[in-house]
Amino acid sequence: MPSRSRWLILSLLGLWTLPACLALPPEQDGEATLEAPAPEPLHAAQATSCLARPLLTALGKSRVLVGGKMSDDIAAQAPFDVRYIYLAGGLFDSAEPCGSCLSCSAQARSCSNASGGCAWWGCWQWDQQAPGQYLRDFLQAAAVRRQIPMITYYELLHTSGVVDGTAEVLRVVDVSLMRRYFNDWRFVLQQIGSSTALLHLEPDFWAYAQFLALDPRLLPAAVASANPTDCGHLPNSVAGMGRCLISMARKYAPNAKVGLHASAWATKLDAHLNTNPLLDVTVEARKVADFLSLCGAAEGDFIAVEASDRDAQWYEVTTGTLRWWDPSNFNYPSFRQAFTWSKALSERLGKPHLWWQLPVGNMSLPGTWERWRDNRLDYFFDHPDQVAAAHGFGMVFGAGVEGQTNTSTDGGHFVRRSNAYFSSGGQPACPSGLSEAR
Repeated sequence: MPSRSRWLILSLLGLWTLPACLALPPEQDGEATLEAPAPEPLHAAQATSCLARPLLTALGKSRVLVGGKMSDDIAAQAPFDVRYIYLAGGLFDSAEPCGSCLSCSAQARSCSNASGGCAWWGCWQWDQQAPGQYLRDFLQAAAVRRQIPMITYYELLHTSGVVDGTAEVLRVVDVSLMRRYFNDWRFVLQQIGSSTALLHLEPDFWAYAQFLALDPRLLPAAVASANPTDCGHLPNSVAGMGRCLISMARKYAPNAKVGLHASAWATKLDAHLNTNPLLDVTVEARKVADFLSLCGAAEGDFIAVEASDRDAQWYEVTTGTLRWWDPSNFNYPSFRQAFTWSKALSERLGKPHLWWQLPVGNMSLPGTWERWRDNRLDYFFDHPDQVAAAHGFGMVFGAGVEGQTNTSTDGGHFVRRSNAYFSSGGQPACPSGLSEAR
């Protein structure tokens, strides 16, 4: 996934001007923005409750989960709780999901194996198999190893055909595009059926929407008009879109657990990279939570958060920027700051969070292609109690873009740390001081 600093680049290029019909953040036009109603703050008893327990109990777990994006070979080397994949790349060209990969096309390219394959995930397989076999195989492999399959659904950017950023939010008004989008999401859910899974919806998108307006109800989107079958009762807005995706998951995959994605940079101040000790990251987290709540996040089961899509050393070497978090928590950015933000986010929404796509790099690597250094994997494994205390119920690791350290190129470090974690019994999700959520 792209860098958190994208909004800075847009600002420098003078691309921050928005259509007059969209609300602007208060620092630009205070009268043009409808302030989103904030959820009621948690009472003291609720704020100290264990938000993770109900979800983990439903999953048959009680400890902080560990997993990642990995090959079959790596998945077999430790008793991982979670294994995730992306579904991304684009959709079928027809209005409905293809019935055959031989006759299917995506982005004007045949999905037959003879053509080299296509963008639609439903045909990432032998073209003689019925569409969706790629996902069905993934679900089956996870079931055999008793791992919870996690699906990161990241289709809007590639389907929209626009440059990564706010432009994709402006495309969701297209009824034809959104009809295909909702039809594909239904197809995904039908492959899952009654299986248990974690469903992670559209990282980055909600943050870009928050760039455009503080209230997602002000942002138009084709929802009821594009999907009257499932969401005819919901408003044609970005707020309605999030609620529609979650509602569809409840309908077609009732045992799946679903969550939106919260970006630490959604308020245009990156709470994970902040170096100003005077910035209250709790306030920033609550702004994100309030926006996502209107998109249905409180109707989901969890919220996904991330640290970075790339290793810290990669940023330092290739872009000259420092993205390290201080493990001593003396300087900013720090791990304490990140956990403060995620804790405030969870408590505002009343939902636990999952650390997703954590960098895989470690400090013993040489600093080359796919073998970059980063300190976050070791810090999270060294301090799972801090993850749990902030209402985190899991930590899953993986590279967000090509060239980063991954679970097959890190010299076996991720597998060793994972096995040590499981051998120790793992971290209770509800540490002392956190009662069961009611």
